[in-house]
Amino acid sequence: MPIRQLPDTLINQIAAGEVVERPASVVKELVENALDAGARRIEIELEEGGIRLIRIRDDGGGIPPGELPLAIARHATSKIASLDDLEAVATLGFRGEALPSIASVSRFTLASRRNGSEHGAALQVDGGRIGEVVPKAHPPGTTVEVRDLFYNVPARRKFLRAERTELSHIEEWLRSLALARPDVELRVAHNGRPSKRYRAFSEAGGDGELASPDRLLETLGEEFAKQALRIDHSGAGLRLHGWIAQPSYNRASADQQYLYVNGRSVRDRNVAHAVKQAYADVLFHGRQPAYVLFLELDPRTVDVNVHPAKHEVRFREARLVHDFVYRTLQGALAETRAGLAANIAPMPHVESGQAPPRAWAMPQSNLALRVDEQRAAYAALYSMPATSLPESLPQANDSEAPPLGYAVAQLHGIYILAENADGLIVVDMHAAHERIGYEKLKAAHDGEGLRTQPLLVPMTIAVSEREAEVAEREAATLSQLGFEVTRNGPQSLALRSVPALLADGEIEALLRDVLADLREHGESLRIAAARDELLSTMACHGAVRANRRLTIPEMNALLREMEATERSGQCNHGRPTWARFTLAEIDRWFLRGR
Repeated sequence: MPIRQLPDTLINQIAAGEVVERPASVVKELVENALDAGARRIEIELEEGGIRLIRIRDDGGGIPPGELPLAIARHATSKIASLDDLEAVATLGFRGEALPSIASVSRFTLASRRNGSEHGAALQVDGGRIGEVVPKAHPPGTTVEVRDLFYNVPARRKFLRAERTELSHIEEWLRSLALARPDVELRVAHNGRPSKRYRAFSEAGGDGELASPDRLLETLGEEFAKQALRIDHSGAGLRLHGWIAQPSYNRASADQQYLYVNGRSVRDRNVAHAVKQAYADVLFHGRQPAYVLFLELDPRTVDVNVHPAKHEVRFREARLVHDFVYRTLQGALAETRAGLAANIAPMPHVESGQAPPRAWAMPQSNLALRVDEQRAAYAALYSMPATSLPESLPQANDSEAPPLGYAVAQLHGIYILAENADGLIVVDMHAAHERIGYEKLKAAHDGEGLRTQPLLVPMTIAVSEREAEVAEREAATLSQLGFEVTRNGPQSLALRSVPALLADGEIEALLRDVLADLREHGESLRIAAARDELLSTMACHGAVRANRRLTIPEMNALLREMEATERSGQCNHGRPTWARFTLAEIDRWFLRGR
């Protein structure tokens, strides 16, 4: 077949297949253009979930009449002019593909008026056929109207879902945008009726902040806002700020996970993995964390041009980003002690150019204690100190009273009831003691360091060539993790020593998983995770059991330990260890004051 030049309309329709997946894709591209034009108020009108009509009005800078045809020309843009501009691009749109692609698969109208101009102008495009620029009365700003999406591409149109489904995709993207741009007012109408309004918050944007507590409440609801921990940490040329939900607030799906890189909403497996690892020790099995996180870094160190719809990015220093996110969130979650208010102060900064310490880069030379030493330490760990308390306890409403107050009783041998300044505290004594013991075991083993156990006979492991290359390249990292591994063939490894504490486990499978982590993320936390799982089991067996009667001093000793122990708000399996009931809540139970 002869080689031929494709017509422009077909080229644009092919590009539309990459850029325009559904009505939500159109809304995204058009609203991002409005934001790049400086809009502070955007109105979005939809019919039939955006399939019949999408109309976007903004109060941005507008387009001169003479540039309207250029706006719908392929690869025409005002946002970049050179490779340097592309490598440091700060605008949401820049490829110059969206408008011509959308116009090629719809009945399209573009109307605009520049600020300071007396007259506006409009241009119509029908399925890629461009009309003439004509005068049109229009307020300052731009209106883009997209009718009958995919009317001329029936194969694409039949893949669109029901009206409600398409509308929900638009609403979700607008929610994501609203979190990042609380300074912009967004009004949405569907089938002629107002459906959503996000107000503009004038105080948003202070101190480089991209979201506001008001917008957080407006988009994700009161419960998320109540459970959110404030995060703000800078170092090594990176800044991570926003909110993460306390582990007790978790989801069945990843529907409340929002990540923004330099203000752009993206999906990134590397960052998602770091967040998952940070929550691994405190989240209930199978549940998902909730967060709104903004990552800021030099635009030249992140490539935003790896996906036609700009959903994904590529980091030049992916390992540094992963470590930074993991360490920041892990440190914040460690402060979720029982009884403490959700007020996370900024973490210590790291000098520019120095990466934060890696999760596995700590002294790890002698982790495994001898069995008798372990038993002795283990026995001492669970002997709760009977603190000397006066016969008459201090009043719980005293300003000096501790957060979890003072124990007053034990319920069914399971729960500790305590009175604090605000009301009633209920503690699951087994879950709380389990976490206390677990954290102490981890601290003890971390202090001892990692001890490796040589194998009497080196283990030969058959691997893929890619795995062998990773093992050879990351030999020093594997050594820090307790594995002495050498490559003895194109697809073969020789394993000579392993982490002693894990020597009785599925060590070959663990090594393969570690190699997979190193290949994909540049690091592996599996050794720590496997160790922690073993210590968690030990702590669970050693914790006080149900129906064990505790004295008041013993109960108070447990409460004080909870207040001093990291992550004590959850047990080792992610279940909550305590609950608070204010006096006002209890009054409502009994209709007091009504």
